[in-house]
Amino acid sequence: MAGAKNRPLSPHLQIWRWGPAMLVSILHRVTGNGLALVGLGVLLWWLGALAGGEASYLTFTRHMGEWYGQVVLIGLTWAFFNHMMSGLRHFVLDIGAGFELNSNAFWSVAAPLVAIALTVAVWATILLR
Repeated sequence: MAGAKNRPLSPHLQIWRWGPAMLVSILHRVTGNGLALVGLGVLLWWLGALAGGEASYLTFTRHMGEWYGQVVLIGLTWAFFNHMMSGLRHFVLDIGAGFELNSNAFWSVAAPLVAIALTVAVWATILLR
């Protein structure tokens, strides 16, 4: 490769300072993949349990009612709200707004906090009814 020595190196992770915007961007990808994999698995299990009859559905509800099922459902709820809030943040950035450092840092911190608050509100409504 002629000229390979003259090519610039892309910055490595050691050069970049970690900040809230980087974390929110990575969480957006992770929650999207988690929703696609785990959420799809739970959805297909639920649909199969519906189609499988009363015994299948009781098995599904029994597992989802246990502590580990609740952890999965609460995690999926948080992943949904986190992905949604991060997606809204990215949408605002895509239209050209919110690139100011203070605004970007604020919404990078606010998006996961709003997702946690929405998750708590949904599960408080479900569990306290």
